Amino acid sequence: MKIGIPQSLLYAYYFPFWKTYFEELGHEVVVTPMTTKGIIDRGVKASVPEICVPIKIYLGHVITLLEEVDYIFVPRFVSIRKGQFFCPKFMGLPDMVRYTFKGIEEKLISPMIKTNSDNIGNTFSDYKFMEKMFGISSQKNIKALEKANEVWLRFREYSKKGYTITEAMKIVLDGYGESSFSTNSDSNSSVTIGLIGYVYNIYDSFISMDILNRLREMGVKVKTFEMLEEDSLEKELQRMNNKTMFWTFSDKLLAAGYSFYNNPEVDGLIHVTAFGCGPDSMLGKLLDMDTVEYNKPFMTVRVDEHTGENHLQTRIEAFIDMLKRRKMNMKRGA
Repeated sequence: MKIGIPQSLLYAYYFPFWKTYFEELGHEVVVTPMTTKGIIDRGVKASVPEICVPIKIYLGHVITLLEEVDYIFVPRFVSIRKGQFFCPKFMGLPDMVRYTFKGIEEKLISPMIKTNSDNIGNTFSDYKFMEKMFGISSQKNIKALEKANEVWLRFREYSKKGYTITEAMKIVLDGYGESSFSTNSDSNSSVTIGLIGYVYNIYDSFISMDILNRLREMGVKVKTFEMLEEDSLEKELQRMNNKTMFWTFSDKLLAAGYSFYNNPEVDGLIHVTAFGCGPDSMLGKLLDMDTVEYNKPFMTVRVDEHTGENHLQTRIEAFIDMLKRRKMNMKRGA
């Protein structure tokens, strides 16, 4: 069987788990190419205008897979933390796909993900339906989940060492050596940026216009939320006296933002947000309001399907130049 996985939304966080799981069950995994203008245009055409850009792009990826695979994997993410939930677009994603594309029902694989941690392999019951669907034993299903879990945990450890998600995937899935990539600890850069954004924005090079690598090419150290230990994110949330965001990944970004504000190594923050994101309208404002208190510059980069690269490059270069001048003046005591 060919199982199609859209390279969009939480692909960047959970693909090592999903790929390993389906391959352990004996299936071929087919992934869409990285987002292109053609994929975006197909998604925009299939979407209602009001939906956010990442969902439009996701639908474009689903269309791209339709004729190539036997099944398309569209999980329903409900919760990975007690008392918190995903943004409604994740909870309703299989329904959006089902009612957008007539006749796709038979191709959908949509487990409901409801756990108490990021580790989505912990709840066997979420994947129990696969046994009937593919005619496999519980023993085989459990063994595949255990292997997927093992690979995903290794992937997360590489992220926490400072490798980007793209690099961590290449290490655990493609056999690249750690020395194939440079982490922040290898850099002599004078400027460090805390890059705030959902993985489906930061690591979709078409949405973010590859901002992470652009910063690195400018000699800037970059820290993202997935490079931080879960314990440190949790401590930041506890300092907020439960005044958090309700949505799990928004909370992770909020905690990362304040962790970067409190980190003397971080010189400034850049928030990448996609047009039409409701949670980000609160998240960005909360971080922006505290720039004065923490005395660190904060910049928002809002992108949509029409944003131009030259505009982004100019803004990033100006922001980094400003940070360098600021550090120089602080050293001089100005």
